[in-house]
Amino acid sequence: MKFPTAISQSLRAILALGLAAACAQARTVVSLDQDWRFGRGDAVGAQRAGYADSQWSRVDVPHDWSIAGPFDPANLTGGAGAFLPAGVGWYRRVLPVGQVGAGQRVLVEFDGVMANSDVWINGHHLGHRPYGYVGFAYEVTDFLRTDAAPNVLAVRVDDSAQPASRWYTGAGIVRHVRMVVTDPVHFERDGVVVRAEPAEGGGARLVVDAMVENQSATPRPVSLRVRFWDHRGLPVSPVGPPDSQTLPVAPEGRLRLSAGADASVIERWDLEHPVIYRAEVSLESSGRVLDTVNVPFGVRDARFEAATGFWLNGKNIKLKGVCVHGDGGAFGAAVPLDVWQRRLARLKSIGVNAIRTAHNPPDSGFLDLCDRMGLLVMDEMFDCWTVAKNPGDYHLYFEEWSKTDTRDTVRRDRNHPSIVLWSAGNEIHDTPNAEKSKRILAGLVTVFHEEDPTRPVTQALFRPNVSHDYDDGLAALLDVVGTNYRNAELLAAHAAHPTWKILGTEMGQTVDVWRFLRDEPAMAGHFLWVGIDYLGESPAWPYIGGGGDQSGLIDRTGLLRPTAYQRQSWWSDAPMVHLARRVARDQPLPKDPGYGVAPRRRLAALWDDWSPSSRGAHEETVEADSTADTVELFLNGKSLGVQRVAPRDVPCVWKVSFEAGTLRAVARRGDRIVAEDTLITAGPPAGIVLRSDDRTLLTGWDHVAAVEATVVDRTGVRVPDASNLITFRVDGPGRVAAVDNGDNQSHESFVGSERSAHFGRCVAWVKATAGAGEVRVIAEAPGLAEGSISLSVPKGD
Repeated sequence: MKFPTAISQSLRAILALGLAAACAQARTVVSLDQDWRFGRGDAVGAQRAGYADSQWSRVDVPHDWSIAGPFDPANLTGGAGAFLPAGVGWYRRVLPVGQVGAGQRVLVEFDGVMANSDVWINGHHLGHRPYGYVGFAYEVTDFLRTDAAPNVLAVRVDDSAQPASRWYTGAGIVRHVRMVVTDPVHFERDGVVVRAEPAEGGGARLVVDAMVENQSATPRPVSLRVRFWDHRGLPVSPVGPPDSQTLPVAPEGRLRLSAGADASVIERWDLEHPVIYRAEVSLESSGRVLDTVNVPFGVRDARFEAATGFWLNGKNIKLKGVCVHGDGGAFGAAVPLDVWQRRLARLKSIGVNAIRTAHNPPDSGFLDLCDRMGLLVMDEMFDCWTVAKNPGDYHLYFEEWSKTDTRDTVRRDRNHPSIVLWSAGNEIHDTPNAEKSKRILAGLVTVFHEEDPTRPVTQALFRPNVSHDYDDGLAALLDVVGTNYRNAELLAAHAAHPTWKILGTEMGQTVDVWRFLRDEPAMAGHFLWVGIDYLGESPAWPYIGGGGDQSGLIDRTGLLRPTAYQRQSWWSDAPMVHLARRVARDQPLPKDPGYGVAPRRRLAALWDDWSPSSRGAHEETVEADSTADTVELFLNGKSLGVQRVAPRDVPCVWKVSFEAGTLRAVARRGDRIVAEDTLITAGPPAGIVLRSDDRTLLTGWDHVAAVEATVVDRTGVRVPDASNLITFRVDGPGRVAAVDNGDNQSHESFVGSERSAHFGRCVAWVKATAGAGEVRVIAEAPGLAEGSISLSVPKGD
């Protein structure tokens, strides 16, 4: 556009500002999460725009249809898939393209579809992706209708080849979907990366790299304009304006642009102060803004050293990590972020500082939470390469898709400061074939390094050294050598190769494992199996989760187990004490869990109550885990003695003659009381008490409040053996989205409004519906006084 020479400079400036503002909207992002039609089972012709889907269910995504059940030992998924159903499902919706301008490009982005997805627009097949944990996108511009007829997006998902994994994967469009509208000249998808580099003369410099794509027939001169914002939304000063060149991007071509700025005022991201900034990166051409993306980022110095392990911002720390599968319990694979927020907060409260995404890339929202909460992440790609662990798993697609899936994942995730390590695989069965496995690993490492040269790559080696993983050249390809459960072999390999950096990628929860990490300077850290109970990998019916009785530090509902407090006493310095009874049991697992060991018996367990099944005279073993100097135990006000907490990883133990009443532990540092814990003998069930950490309930798919229901006696003490069926109802602008109790042998549905108590507890997950106001949640059970709690849905949310 040319302005007449008579137009004043002020008017020219106003018009230029208006044009820039309008062009800044060239990138429009529209959520496609709502108003899908869903049909379970195959449907011939459902890819066609005119297919009749009016009888299908109306759903929003993310959506996991498998989690609704039913649990059935006849389901083909078997114990690997928690005995939940699998098969084919279809999703259809209309694209809202009415505001797309002439010449603009339209992209549809999926964050994850489980699994073997095919996508069509108006009957045109856009593509196929087998891996349900990786996001992908399709351009639909050339297939959009220009008449008044609707543009219909259709998605077919197929996980009917079962078992397709070793754990529960879910089924459906399990992550978010959006439509992105851009100018023909725009940033590539996930094409902008922000990093810090050492500056000449010391200090650091922010570097913004951007890949630009020109989908037009005209060359364009382009440059970057970058502004930085802090977590409050305020501009970061005096950073900027970053330097940037103006370069031509050829028709149908690609171009890398870079800009740099001083980073001296940028605070470092750390575990206790996870400072997140935002880079607003605009693509300009001749004064016009063609595209703008906002990239959250954090600046930190994370490195592994062979002799001293892991360092963050100049501080030597141990990675006190846990392995975490991707399901959200009652929500299956379609997990609201508030569920993860609750789980991660509780893990961090006991000293966890790192998460391993076992054994696949997580949702990007999960990584956003780790960024904001100050948790380090090992981002893992695969559970298998070309050798199967189950007939229908990823080995069928590895050769064709593994590098593409790895590249897409790294490009998506590389701006997250929480990620300090990539993992190429877990317990890979290809490794006995040394030459083949080295070829595969070398190719994957190359992709990781090409897309992100700033982070190291590891792999969870597992097979005994008869496979020669440590001396056949495979481990030497890794930046950090990881192992599952084989500390002695790893340490021997490090002794033989002192320049190797080493890490326990998966370990058990015993105290000797912790001491090994604590006392070996070269060990960068380890990840416990497992942080959170998960669905699938069941040894046999009736169990629906891994390991039979499960071994998570927290259960599916987010409840901390006694072993979590034990871990807290080892990993945290905050004042704490926790009481538990050690109860001997003789419970055989139904069969070999498949880990190469004999069928096991669980010989003991910790129970955090003072309500044994026998109330007569008998002896109880009472343990207290604490971070204090001493712990004194009282029974009904009478001291049973003081014990010194030394060393901290050995619990204080008392043999106590049972007497109904109150057991109280008092922890002291010096003469000062720093923590207490109390257990009280419960009477018969009398009522229900509701509580929630989330008294404000926000609207939106990712927001949900956990309302915990506890069966109590007439004095308010939890009744640990209560199993009453509790019914929830909601008054006001809310609904029960899911229910759970953490029982690994329960086959009750997660969908609905009732759940049996397990150890006296269960949880209802509540979502806001429409409008603001009070949401009152009521819990009822025959013979018990009802419980209620009020949540607030704010206006304008």
